[in-house]
Parts: sequence; C-alpha cells; structure tokens
Amino acid sequence: MVAISMTWSLPTLTSSKLPRINRYPGMAFATVNKDAVSLGVKVTEGLGNLPKVVLTSSHGSEAELYLYGGCVTSWKVGSKDLLFVRPDAVFNGQKPISGGIPHCFPQFGPGPMQQHGFARNSNWSIVDSENVDGSPVITLELKESPYSRAMWDYSFHALYKITLHEKSLSTELKITNTDNKPFSFTTALHTYFSASVSGASVRGLKGCKTLNKDPDPKNPVEGKEERDVVTYPGFVDCVYLGASNELYLDNGLGDVISIKNTNWPDAVLWNPHLTMEACYKDFVCVENAQIGNVDLEPEKSWVATQQLSVG
Repeated sequence: MVAISMTWSLPTLTSSKLPRINRYPGMAFATVNKDAVSLGVKVTEGLGNLPKVVLTSSHGSEAELYLYGGCVTSWKVGSKDLLFVRPDAVFNGQKPISGGIPHCFPQFGPGPMQQHGFARNSNWSIVDSENVDGSPVITLELKESPYSRAMWDYSFHALYKITLHEKSLSTELKITNTDNKPFSFTTALHTYFSASVSGASVRGLKGCKTLNKDPDPKNPVEGKEERDVVTYPGFVDCVYLGASNELYLDNGLGDVISIKNTNWPDAVLWNPHLTMEACYKDFVCVENAQIGNVDLEPEKSWVATQQLSVG
C-alpha cells in the first residue's frame, strides 16, 4: 500500500466540488492548488501507514475516517471525542478497526461468511467531496472484488456519504444491486461511543421486541423492553426490533447524544463487560441495524441515514 500525505484545497464556495480524482484500490489522489483556501478535507497518513481523512468544519468540529473499512474513528465537538476506539484496535490493513463506526455488510453478526461480512476490512475509495456552508462532505465507495466474491458472489455498489456539521455527524449508506440477479443482505453501523459504562443509559426503546443474546448468542431470548431507561449493568448484547427512529444516549460523561435514523429499523446495544476488562468501562455501543434480510432486485437500491448530534 502506498502511503499518501496531502491536503486538498479549493477556493471558498458555498457548494464546491473537488477536481477529478484518480482512484486506486482503497485510496485516492487529487492535484489541487496548495495556495487555495482549505476545503476542510485533508488526506494524510494514519496509524499503520493507512490513508486517513480528516474533516474539519468551519465551526471547529472534527472527524477522522480511514479508507480501510470506510471507518469513522473520531468525532470531536470541541476537545471531546464522542466516539471510542478500543486500545486493542489494530491498524494493519488486515483486521477490522475495532472502534468508531465500523460497517457490518453484507452480513450482521455470524453467518455463512466471516463475522459482520467484509465491508469493514475492505479498502474503500473516495469518489467525491464538497463543502456546503462550512460543512465538509465526503463520499466513499466500495464495489465487488475477488476478495468479496470469494464470500458473496454478487456485483454491488456501496456509497457512504459523511457530513460533518457544527454539532452533528451524518452518514448515508446506499447499496445498489449492480448484478443481473437479486441478492439479500443484512447490515449495521456498529457505533462505539465514549462513555462511563456505569452511568450510561439509552432512552427510546420502550415497547420494542427484544432478542437478548445473553447468555447464549446462538439462542437469543425473545422479550419486550419495558424500561424507559435502558442501562448497561453487566454484559449486554441485545437486539431491539422495530426501534424508534430517534434514540437518546446519555454517555455518563455529561453528554446526551441524539441518534436519529431513516430506514434503519432495528437497534443493538452491546457492551462486553469483563470479556474486555481493559476497556469495557470506557464505551458503549448503540448500533443502527437492519437485522432482517433486505431483498434487492437488479438495479435497485437501498438507502439508510444516521445522524448523531449533541446539544
């Protein structure tokens, strides 16, 4: 893999796009005028020499993402990082990055292929970038490859659009069937939030059907959530079917994060407790998910959005 380090710059425009990008597997190159005003998109070398993108809004918020896995690893409002990357995370371009907002596609959880599919350990490419009223926007793509076809023999096109505002981070995931036959998939955004686990809680799940994977993940126990406020008292691995399109996470650190979505019908709460003794106290996962199969005909697309915002 070739390491890259450059800053993309363009004159300030209300909505301006980058020049044509020459794409290579997992990275992108663009030639720009270095004397121009910054667009708020910087491509640099991250951990393990992996290509990293830094987004900076005109309001001072910042986000970082790696092209490997298309994984957002940091979202800062002020000096506080609202996302969490585990201390055991590996940045070697071989294993998925453990933290931030990893992709689970085209399979959530265990199944015929490897855990959570292949999108989180594939190289994504940059296809577009713009700046809208001081908010940087970047779009990544992933297509089929010999690696993906060895597990899931279909042609597809995934677009992942990330927008950074003053106090919010929005994503749009679009999956298109570019094959000549239908396919099915499940998917999720496995978001890790910085938290004090003993003080963290989630509102908005009352009334949902639950699939509790504790103690046996292979035989989840069906139930119904009766609590207004759901906490993380120990090991937690629970699916919430038909979840609200807005949940509220109190991270126990003084922040309440709104987690809005469109077309992510389910949610998952997870904390590994003592199975990850080194870090379980410092994060919780609240995941937007599509637990049931999406059946997609050729040339059809599925789109889902997520917006994380803090007051």
